[in-house]
Amino acid sequence: MNAAKRAEIFRRLREANPTPTTELVYATPFQLLVAVILSAQATDKSVNIATRKLFADAPTPQAMLALGEEKLAEYINRIGLFRTKAKNVIATCRALLALHGGEVPRQREALEALPGVGRKTANVVLNTAFGEPTIAVDTHIFRVANRTRLAPGKTPLAVEQGLLKTTPKAFRRDAHHWLILHGRYVCKARRPECWRCLIADLCEYQDKTSPASYKIPTP
Repeated sequence: MNAAKRAEIFRRLREANPTPTTELVYATPFQLLVAVILSAQATDKSVNIATRKLFADAPTPQAMLALGEEKLAEYINRIGLFRTKAKNVIATCRALLALHGGEVPRQREALEALPGVGRKTANVVLNTAFGEPTIAVDTHIFRVANRTRLAPGKTPLAVEQGLLKTTPKAFRRDAHHWLILHGRYVCKARRPECWRCLIADLCEYQDKTSPASYKIPTP
């Protein structure tokens, strides 16, 4: 895919959604960090349901640490891997208080040193909370980047590096959100809805779909 085509893809995505953001609900960088940790192998919707009460009752690292693992697990027990996530969140709260004065660090290395925080989670926090031009490659971005040929790669890191290298600077900060939302609602995993895709004519995916070929799944 050439540079002009890439730029036009992002121009259209920006035109359709000038101020994209995460669908996770949060009020502070700490709450975003917790929500992203909880979102691994879970939907944003399920996380938001759990954190609505959690963040009301324990909005800070101090308050969440005071809950303890067992109590925290009760708030998030409908989310996959909730016991492991409860353990990591409590350990992260402890580390934030001990090492960072209760604040979420803005450095990648410090973020990735927190329990339950990997490269993808760190990228989300750096981008969404602090405005850094990072790209967190989840399953949606990995799929869209490979299907469209925006940045094909065999691993999430390869796709991330490809996107950072080829995405025009003007679009880099918001590229993360545009691609996630596009993958979530249009370029879907089982069958992309190409007939309503605003970048279909620019996309290099070979097996584009049409309304006539789309079959509604049987309940």
